[in-house]
Amino acid sequence: MTANPILLQKKYSRIIEQFAKKRGISLDDALKFFYHSEVYPLLRDGVSDMHCMSDAYLVEELEREYVGKLSAKRC
Repeated sequence: MTANPILLQKKYSRIIEQFAKKRGISLDDALKFFYHSEVYPLLRDGVSDMHCMSDAYLVEELEREYVGKLSAKRC
């Protein structure tokens, strides 16, 4: 199932805003991370109906990926 492109864009903006707020980073940094994340193509391509998941769930997924990449950089 594919999502309405306009609704999907609105979902992206909500997720990016919530992620930036949760991590205490700028919207620009959150935007860059989101569009280079593993979550974005899953949402964009409708894989496993990820676009049907709640914003909070998707923000948590981004958070896990972000923390994982931070940990990998430190090693």
